Amino acid sequence: MRQQSPPMDPETLDDAEIIARSREDPEGFAVLFTRHAPALKRYAVRRLGAEAAEDVVAETFVAAFRQRARYDLTRPDARPWLYGIATNLIGRHRRSEVALYQVLARTGVDPVTEPFTDGVESRVDASGARAALAGALARLPAGHRDVLLLVTWGGLSYWEAAAALGVPVGTVRSRMNRAREKLRRSLPDIDPTTTYEEHGP
Repeated sequence: MRQQSPPMDPETLDDAEIIARSREDPEGFAVLFTRHAPALKRYAVRRLGAEAAEDVVAETFVAAFRQRARYDLTRPDARPWLYGIATNLIGRHRRSEVALYQVLARTGVDPVTEPFTDGVESRVDASGARAALAGALARLPAGHRDVLLLVTWGGLSYWEAAAALGVPVGTVRSRMNRAREKLRRSLPDIDPTTTYEEHGP
């Protein structure tokens, strides 16, 4: 009698394989959560604040679990899919997102990260740049802001951002170029290609 091979370690599987297996073994979907929820939460927190971000991340994985039978298994990386779901959910919180940026633009105090930041001098030095950036982000059209933040805060490529938003990559390039141009006009003393990592809210 031939011995069965030991089950494969889920950590060695790509996202598509995890999702495929979860169709027969739903509990296996938890691997996807463990793998991607922390980064997705950081992205959502930066856009909405901690409380709303918790809800967005939870709702993202509930929606992904329900939609897993329709996932395109030729895509080994599920991040664009997950970020697309999250961005749609963030769209329900547009007012909260813009209000968060407006608070930072008015006060220079980031209500999301300020309680956890050390170094008064660095906060003072960066507060003007953060405030200016937040004000500029609040004024961007929602579609431009989504593209900009998926690429800069979510770490997606243009192709991945296009997949996340369900638009052609040319649309992503166009929105990104327009967003950068608007930021350059609003922030003449800050390089918008590096601003997000250094001064992001």
